[in-house]
Amino acid sequence: MAKVKYYYDPKTLSYRKIEKGAKQRVRNSAIFLASAALFGLLIYMVADNFINSPKEKRLIRESENMKIQYDLLNERMTHVSNVLEGLQKRDDDIYRVIFEAEPIPNSIRKAGFGGVNRYKDLDGYSNSDLIVETAKRMDQITKQVYVQTRSFDDIESLAKEKSDLLAAIPAIQPVENKNLKRMASGFGYRLDPFTKARKMHHGMDFSAKIGTPIYATGNGKVIRADSKSSGFGKHIRIDHGYGYITVYAHMNAYNVRKGQKVKRGEIIGYVGNTGRSRGPHLHYEVWLNGNKLNPVNFYYGDLSPEEFNTVIQLASQPNQSFD
Repeated sequence: MAKVKYYYDPKTLSYRKIEKGAKQRVRNSAIFLASAALFGLLIYMVADNFINSPKEKRLIRESENMKIQYDLLNERMTHVSNVLEGLQKRDDDIYRVIFEAEPIPNSIRKAGFGGVNRYKDLDGYSNSDLIVETAKRMDQITKQVYVQTRSFDDIESLAKEKSDLLAAIPAIQPVENKNLKRMASGFGYRLDPFTKARKMHHGMDFSAKIGTPIYATGNGKVIRADSKSSGFGKHIRIDHGYGYITVYAHMNAYNVRKGQKVKRGEIIGYVGNTGRSRGPHLHYEVWLNGNKLNPVNFYYGDLSPEEFNTVIQLASQPNQSFD
């Protein structure tokens, strides 16, 4: 209720009510409206700085949650990076050493991304530094994973090649010990059975009964199975790849044909006495890139150390060859 003001009238000796004029009323109204507007402005400023709207509160919560999620993502990337470094170390120090491959240089593993700014679209936000740094780490890890994946592809290929090589290299005797009468002659200068002169003997002679099985000493492909080589009689040649070829001569019969693929330990024919031969035996040679090697160095696959030493002693005796 508005306050009523009075004044004392000496003429009437009484109190009279003060009546406001139009100007006074207008002035008072203007003062009231200005005060109300100023008060409202103050309330708005306070509310804008200290009181958030529901939408603003939601955005703030989402922003805080985003920061937490990015922190968790960075922790996970740190863990992944540590695991990846372990794989890289084993790759360089173990796998590539085993398969005789050069380690991958750090300049390739740790290489960055050149060219234009890849993260330009992420600039201009309140959390741009956090987002850009996380994106960079993710890209770096992704590239390292790609490099490591390619490296494992190489290792897998090398392992397969090494496995094929180990299966191909001649590694067993072509005739089993139980079927041998004796080791007739070894690699080196021996007496020729026909001329009695010392002559280089390029293989080893295994004395055995006619019909004794002869085994392929490594995986390969039969490139010859004929009697067209001078002095060898019926013979077989196997190309093992990697520069290795084995020769089996003076055979009685074939168990394979030209062009056939064979496995180590597979019967390829039988001992005979064909060609330039003084008795039933197998003449066996190992070639590497055209050079004839001592076959005694290729029997590690099925002989014990004691048996191997015995074979070396017998093969080194300067006796007479069978062919």
